[in-house]
Amino acid sequence: MTDPIADYLTRLRNAIMAHHRVVEVPASNLKKSITKILFEKGYILNYKFIEDGPQGSIKVALKYDPVTKQSAIKKLKRVSTPGLRQYTGCKDMPRVINGLGIAILSTSKGVMTDKEAAAEKIGGEVLCYIY
Repeated sequence: MTDPIADYLTRLRNAIMAHHRVVEVPASNLKKSITKILFEKGYILNYKFIEDGPQGSIKVALKYDPVTKQSAIKKLKRVSTPGLRQYTGCKDMPRVINGLGIAILSTSKGVMTDKEAAAEKIGGEVLCYIY
C-alpha cells in the first residue's frame, strides 16, 4: 500500500456511504492521531484502539444525525499525496469552507488542525480536509 492515509479516508467514506455504524481500519500512529482529532472535533461518535498482532486496528463509531440520518462528515478530501506533497506555512494556512471545516496538518509538533497550527505559528504538510 503506497498511501495508508488515503486508504483510511476511503474506508471512512465508504462506510458513511453504506450507512455503517462502525468501521475497522488498520492502525498506525498517524491514523490514531487523525482519529483523536476527528473525535475531539465531533465528527465521529467514538473510537477504540485494538492491540492485536504487530499492527493492531482502530474501530471507529460513525456519527449520524438522529432525525435526518445524515453523517456528521460531509466530505473527506486527501490533499497531500506521496506523489505530490503539499506544505503550508503559518501565514498562508488553508481555510476549509471559510472556517467551518478543518484541515489536518502533520507538523513538527505532531498532528493537529489548521487552527491549532496557526495559534502555535507553525506550518506543515496538509494531510486532508474534513467538513
